[in-house]
Amino acid sequence: MAWSFRGKAQLGGLLLSLLGWVCSCVTTILPQWKTLNLELNEMETWIMGLWEVCVNQEDVAVCKAFESFLSLPQELQVSRILMVASHGLGLLGLLLSGFGSECFQFRRIRWVFKRRLCLLGGTLEASASATTLFPVSWVAYATIQDFWDNSIPEIVPRWEFGDALYLGWAAGIFLALGGLFLIFSACLGKEDSLTYRSRPELR
Repeated sequence: MAWSFRGKAQLGGLLLSLLGWVCSCVTTILPQWKTLNLELNEMETWIMGLWEVCVNQEDVAVCKAFESFLSLPQELQVSRILMVASHGLGLLGLLLSGFGSECFQFRRIRWVFKRRLCLLGGTLEASASATTLFPVSWVAYATIQDFWDNSIPEIVPRWEFGDALYLGWAAGIFLALGGLFLIFSACLGKEDSLTYRSRPELR
């Protein structure tokens, strides 16, 4: 079976959305949202994530989970909620888009209904992108504010960006592109999606 342009756009959107969803899940788990290097002890590095804080000393990591959600800074509290919401939106968007794509063939499902499923799935992926980019960017903004805070003595070490932030930005971009591809495929006409059916079969 030949792929139509609409089918190729759907496949590209599904793959980008899946990649973004996986990166978003990894970002949530990783503790490297913030890093702190001590000048007095270069062998010791502190890292902080949404769920725990860790200390790396000579390739040995000791981690401790946060005891209370309310004791966290506001940006980390909101980031926890939004990142978990992003996973749910992204997964639901993948399921709906998969059922609405040309890859899923079921005669009882009408083309108009499949188109709506794909459109809804793309919208959910775009929403998952927003709920990923917002918390990552907020934590980055708070880190910059604290880094350049003149009220803190220069002797006090400052938190800096961790690798998880960059992965979170990449995840948000992948989810946004995947959602746009899916929405674009839903806006294509029915004639394009049926071009492969109009081709004569060779016997």
